[in-house]
Amino acid sequence: MAQTDDTVRRIFIAVDIDDETRHGLAAHLSAVLDGGRLPGSGAPPANWHITLRFLGKLDQATLETVLARLDEAELGAQFDLRFGGLGAFPRPRRATVLWLGTADGSEALAGTAAAVEEAVVQAGLPPEERPFHSHLTLSRIRPPEDVRALIEAVPPFPLRQSVDRITVFESVLGRGPAAYVLLEEFPLA
Repeated sequence: MAQTDDTVRRIFIAVDIDDETRHGLAAHLSAVLDGGRLPGSGAPPANWHITLRFLGKLDQATLETVLARLDEAELGAQFDLRFGGLGAFPRPRRATVLWLGTADGSEALAGTAAAVEEAVVQAGLPPEERPFHSHLTLSRIRPPEDVRALIEAVPPFPLRQSVDRITVFESVLGRGPAAYVLLEEFPLA
C-alpha cells in the first residue's frame, strides 16, 4: 500500500541489535536476575536497539527528505561495539528508565549519531536538544524506583556486536508494546 503525503508516522533512527547479541543479552539477564525479570515495563528483546535520533511524527514528504539526506551522509566506518553495565535515567535512586550502556566503540557510535543529527537538521527538522547518550533501553519504570542494588548486581554484558549499518524504523503503537517496522537501512563505510 503506497503512502500518501499526508500520512503521519512515528519515526526513529537506530543501530539494530543482531540476533546473537539479542539472545546473548536475554540469557545474560536471565542468568543474573530471577528469570531475567526487570523492574517496570521491560522492553521486549525484539525491540532492543540503540536510538541514534528519535524524529517523532513525520509526514511522508518529510520522511522522504530525511531518507535522502541520510543516503547522502557520510555516516562513518563500520565498528565493533562492546556493551557495558546497567545504568538508569534520570538517576539510579529514582529511576524511570533502566538501560544497558556501551563501552568500546562508544566514540564511533557518537560519531555516527552526530552524522545522523546533521542529516536530520539538513532535512529541515529542529536539532536535538539533549546530548547523545548511547544506551539500550531495557525497561521503563513508573513510578520511579531505586535500582542501585540491581545495577551493582548485574555484571557488564560480555558480548560485542559489529555495527555496519543504521536503520530507520517506524514505531507503530497499539495494544501492548510498540511494533517496530524496518523502513530503510543505510550501510556504514
